[in-house]
Amino acid sequence: MTTEGRGLHTHVLDTLGLAITAGEYPQGSVLRTDEVAQRFDVSRTVVREVVRVLESMHLVESRRRVGVTVRPAEEWNVYDPRVIRWRLAGADRPRQLRSLTVLRSAVEPVAAGLAAVNATPEQCAALTEEALGMVATSRGQQLEGYLRHDIAFHRVVLGASGNEMFARLGDVVAEVLAGRTHHHVMFDDPDPAAVTLHVQVAEAVREGDAARAERLTREIAVGALQELDVLAP
Repeated sequence: MTTEGRGLHTHVLDTLGLAITAGEYPQGSVLRTDEVAQRFDVSRTVVREVVRVLESMHLVESRRRVGVTVRPAEEWNVYDPRVIRWRLAGADRPRQLRSLTVLRSAVEPVAAGLAAVNATPEQCAALTEEALGMVATSRGQQLEGYLRHDIAFHRVVLGASGNEMFARLGDVVAEVLAGRTHHHVMFDDPDPAAVTLHVQVAEAVREGDAARAERLTREIAVGALQELDVLAP
């Protein structure tokens, strides 16, 4: 696919994905490929490729003689990063953020405890580097720089746990953190207490203190939920 083709594909995919997850196409709605192709002025090949992606996310299913039908929300692959991104862009953002933050609070403390046992020296060094990067970008409204270090920090924690299921949640956590920043569900500068907690988690993992790493990471999650009470009630 050419660069232009990929751009068209992404545009159609994002537009339809946003519309479906926002409820503009309720369960059972039918998307006819010829009408979609005409609306976006793209080929049916592009539409078919978009539909295949939406099917892989369980947002739609193709029915012979009917067309492409929107599936019930409870069947969607809510762990797909793109589905998360679309849902965070919609009116249901506060509930989605809370749901994902609760998921993080259940998983990440356990992952941090495991990381204290299983992390390699290289992973410990990476965790410290990202925590210090968060400190360096935590003032002066450097939220994009802070976000990069924050995402990397949590990816390392999940990966260092040694549990491949936790590690695969790295993309989910990345979308949550990015969504908070890009949709302004963040203070102009991150909470200093939260920044300090990240540094302390890195120390606990490096020192092999599983109980402390788990406790500190749980404090981070609790703080994130409290921020949502203020910023996205």
